Amino acid sequence: MYIDPRHALDDPEALLALLGEFPLGAWVCQGRDGLVANHVPFLLDRSRGPHGTLMGHVSRANPVWRELDSAARSVVMFQGAQSYITPAWYPGKAQHGRVVPTWNYVVAHAHGVARAVHDRVWLLDILNRLTDVHEADQPAPWRVSDAPESFIDDFLGAIVGIELPIDRLEGKLKASQDEAVQDRVGTVCGLRAQQTAKGDAMAAWVRRALDDGPHP
Repeated sequence: MYIDPRHALDDPEALLALLGEFPLGAWVCQGRDGLVANHVPFLLDRSRGPHGTLMGHVSRANPVWRELDSAARSVVMFQGAQSYITPAWYPGKAQHGRVVPTWNYVVAHAHGVARAVHDRVWLLDILNRLTDVHEADQPAPWRVSDAPESFIDDFLGAIVGIELPIDRLEGKLKASQDEAVQDRVGTVCGLRAQQTAKGDAMAAWVRRALDDGPHP
């Protein structure tokens, strides 16, 4: 990923938090006939490895797991907050007009070598862990044990686990860092004025980048 030095996101905690908040990863690996892409909800185990380990599962009918070997490197891309930025928010538009639209976003890329996991104990554990995480906010959380044991047993036979120890983690925060300070402040105000969760999330990142500096 190309990263302008102004857009580098080097805070490990921020990157790991992004993986947890936006767990649907765009997983790309090298297959026998070219690149293979899949979208997988991953669970991050921070306790395993310097950058953590990603765990998930795919359908056994998905041929991707047959493509994996020690030479098949992978990247999993996690997309966080993102938003179109209009120059109408910039004071610079009225002052000199030398402004253009842009797109702000925050992403994390996790690199490593993925492996397929067939062990049913491992698969049941990841099913329970994924379920517990994503059901936590439900008023009456569903549990894997709520389904008939025979049904879950059949389901385990229909999936393959995917495990990817992260050996390199890179992040990019494009949050108007290359704009004039007054235009960055205008961007924060414009995003907040939208009164949407999407706008508020991006406004927080632009404000964070503005506070952290340096300024152009």
